[in-house]
Amino acid sequence: MTNLKNFVRVIPDFPREGVRFYDLGPLMADAQAFSELIGRMEKGLDTLDIDAIVGPEARGFVLGGALAMKLGAGFVPVRKAGKLPSEVVTFRYGTQYGGEVLEISRDAIREGQRVLVVDDLLATGSTAEATCQLLEKLGAKIVAVRFALEITMLGGRDGLAAYDVDAAIKY
Repeated sequence: MTNLKNFVRVIPDFPREGVRFYDLGPLMADAQAFSELIGRMEKGLDTLDIDAIVGPEARGFVLGGALAMKLGAGFVPVRKAGKLPSEVVTFRYGTQYGGEVLEISRDAIREGQRVLVVDDLLATGSTAEATCQLLEKLGAKIVAVRFALEITMLGGRDGLAAYDVDAAIKY
């Protein structure tokens, strides 16, 4: 079993002073480490009857797409404002860096569809919470939320208490 933390590059003071950036780039660039990460994120999901995996921009695309292939589910992207050409549903929210807007194609998720939300990092939880609320506006049933990495001291799980949440790597 590989220690995946050895592949995470921690960059101090990025994108601004006082913030530690956890870069998964080296981990995803290593085929064995990336495969192990996806395997860890996949554990326990095979019994959840998942219709679609939803990943917010941008690293949620990479991880969500890989998990969708492993689980035989579709993948649906959640984008930042202005990136989708179709009719969209929008959700505005605050982050530690300011305000953001997420969008999803109105027809991407059907009411009652069982979805798994996947992203790279659980820090404050604001992006994951916004993604879940956006999906609930469409009538989705969120069966679980999964992350590659969680920074536990930031309490991101608190706002996701209504969901089954897990992370493959914890700091």
